[in-house]
Amino acid sequence: MKILLATDGSAHSKGAVEEVANRPFPVNTKVHIVSVYQRMSLINALGPMGVSNEYSAEIDRNVFKATEKITENAAKILHAKNPTLIVTTMVIEGSPKSAILKEAETFGADLIVVGSSGHGALEGFLLGSVSQAVALHAKCSVEIVRK
Repeated sequence: MKILLATDGSAHSKGAVEEVANRPFPVNTKVHIVSVYQRMSLINALGPMGVSNEYSAEIDRNVFKATEKITENAAKILHAKNPTLIVTTMVIEGSPKSAILKEAETFGADLIVVGSSGHGALEGFLLGSVSQAVALHAKCSVEIVRK
C-alpha cells in the first residue's frame, strides 16, 4: 500500500499524522510525507514594492527549513509508533492543492491523508480549501482527519 500524508504542522495535520501512525498497515506499506510551501518572492511580485531580494530569499530559506522540520517531525512520529512503515519525506514549493495532487499521482498513492483544515483563518470551522480540493480531484481514495 502507498499512502501520501500531507502535513502543514497545523493541529488537524498533526491529527492526520497520529492517525496514520496508530494504524496497523500491511508489511511494506510506504508512507510519503509531503509538506508544501509558497515562496515569498512570488508573494512580493504581487505585493508592495520595497522588499529587497535578499530579504525575500532569506524568508524563503527560513520557510523551507520550517517546512522541512514539519516533515521530519512527522517521520519521527511514524517511526516511533509504527517502525514497520517505509517512510520518505519531501518538501515541495508551490500551491498546496496542486502540489499534493501531482505528488500523489507521481508517487502512485492508493490513499491521501490530510487534515481537515490548516492554518487558515477559519480553522476548525469549515472544511479547508486544500482538503476539499484534494478530495474532489484526487484519483485515489482520500481520508480527511479532524483533530
